[in-house]
Amino acid sequence: MLPEAGRGGGSGGVMCGGCVETEYPSRGNTCLENGSFLLNYVGCVECNKRDFVLIANRATEEEDGEEIITYDHVCKNCHHMIARHEYTFSVVDDYQEYTMLCLLCGRAEDSISILPDDPRQAAPLF
Repeated sequence: MLPEAGRGGGSGGVMCGGCVETEYPSRGNTCLENGSFLLNYVGCVECNKRDFVLIANRATEEEDGEEIITYDHVCKNCHHMIARHEYTFSVVDDYQEYTMLCLLCGRAEDSISILPDDPRQAAPLF
């Protein structure tokens, strides 16, 4: 299950839908714990430049066995806050669970078996 938008507090900045082509694009099972989805970045609405996106205010916390990584995507030139990124990792039963929620990078979730053979991928015996 994906985390709620806005969860995680942070610097109090407002995310900017004008800087991205698509808000919260669906990324399937691609969950980024670091980096930026630059194909979705159209440029900074504050300084009108399309340059690198910096990562600021990166924080890692663990809560009830869940690792939560948060950071801000900011404009390299004027430090305008483009988006707040949240990535989570946890182990549930025999699966590693990943989620990502970010205005720029999108929303995604993935589940990977920690067993050598994923029981969900097994062929029926009859």
